[in-house]
Amino acid sequence: MTGLILHGYFRSSAAWRVRIALHLKGVAFDQRPHHLRRGEQRDPGYLALNPQGLVPALQVEDGVVLTQSLAIIEYLDRRYPAPGFLPESPAARAQAQAVALAVACDVHPLQNLRVLDRLRGLGQTEDEVQAWARGVIEEGLDACERLLPPARGAFAFGERPGLADICLVPQLANARRFAAELRWPRLLEIEAAASAHPAFQAAAPERQPDME
Repeated sequence: MTGLILHGYFRSSAAWRVRIALHLKGVAFDQRPHHLRRGEQRDPGYLALNPQGLVPALQVEDGVVLTQSLAIIEYLDRRYPAPGFLPESPAARAQAQAVALAVACDVHPLQNLRVLDRLRGLGQTEDEVQAWARGVIEEGLDACERLLPPARGAFAFGERPGLADICLVPQLANARRFAAELRWPRLLEIEAAASAHPAFQAAAPERQPDME
């Protein structure tokens, strides 16, 4: 039993981000899966931990429960400073945060399970739901491709993976899941570099105990 407990779901992009961050920091953690398609995130016991009924949630050593993937990642970056997730330059730091926020706040929330189920409930056909998700992802990743600075290394902001990469890699997996057009050469280069990195490998959905 370790001090940190990550509540998540193997396919959740937000939980995936936190797994990557934990592995990059080399921090041991236990996992508690909550099957989103079965509605386990709405069980009373879990709602007592995270009233939003979303994953991830991270229980830390002092019993505090942290929610929202970017807030959790910032906690990890402050609690375990090396390796850092953001560039040293103030401008590059803001650029990296902007890419991460574009994914985590503008793209992913519009194509996640809760929104797609709401569209289905409003009478949209499955083809229309899939097209919605695909369009949101393509538009968002088009912008991310342009937001990145010229390549200065294998990852988004240099030779070391950081916050932007943590957010981009799961979103590219979503792009594939919804059959988006993979028209982002720089993003695909980053994804290829991440696929060879042990932390990203360990965090991948197919490596998780609740994979199905």
